[in-house]
Amino acid sequence: MRSTLCLTLALASALLLTNGCASYRFRSSVPEELRTIAVPVFENASGYPEIDAVVTQYVLREFQREGTFKLSPLDSASLKLLGKLVRTELHPLSYDRNYGSRASEYRYAIEAEITLVERGTGKLLIDTQRVKASTTFLTHGDMLTGMQDAYPRIAKELSRAIVDAVLAQW
Repeated sequence: MRSTLCLTLALASALLLTNGCASYRFRSSVPEELRTIAVPVFENASGYPEIDAVVTQYVLREFQREGTFKLSPLDSASLKLLGKLVRTELHPLSYDRNYGSRASEYRYAIEAEITLVERGTGKLLIDTQRVKASTTFLTHGDMLTGMQDAYPRIAKELSRAIVDAVLAQW
């Protein structure tokens, strides 16, 4: 009698727990016909050279890592993601005491505008949505080298935010 009661309680508990997960899906909610994407090199209006290529490369990597979309050439992709790096900001965080007002650490922020277009219909799925990312870097007396060393970190953060924004459409 006691073992039957325990078995009944265990089954009831299992049903209650799995019932709460009934709406969870293991598959993506992106329609199958929209799972190919082209990502041309981002436009660079940031004023900093080479960051456009770095960000584009990281966006491509992030789409591959995430796995919902397959990267395709523009002529065969169902979606086209256009990006434009529109704004960068540098804010000093700490100063070198030996040199008075020379900053030794900066916060580097970058902002992009993304547009997602359904290639077959021309329908805008995302219309110039702004996406931001930031990181910090040390100058060690050389501002340009410090910024260039920060490019991969900020590009990685921005690419994650961009892919998340694209996935949020579904």
